[in-house]
Amino acid sequence: MNKEQLLSRISIDPKVCFGKPCIRGHRIWVSLILDLLASGMTTTEILQEYPVLEEADILACIAYGAEMVRERYVEIPLEAQG
Repeated sequence: MNKEQLLSRISIDPKVCFGKPCIRGHRIWVSLILDLLASGMTTTEILQEYPVLEEADILACIAYGAEMVRERYVEIPLEAQG
């Protein structure tokens, strides 16, 4: 599945979840899935927790996050040089 196909699985609708990016057809925020992955959950664990999702939905969330970071930057303090 290419990037465009993955991103088509994400929807943004001001009438759904306050306009936050969600997995198309669900009210599951992209940020939730990214937070779960960042906390160490595996794709398998997420799919067990949210059986309505498919593996491609999780990949779509990662692809969306990658696109967002190309446009925005998060301020991260530099470590002190020793």
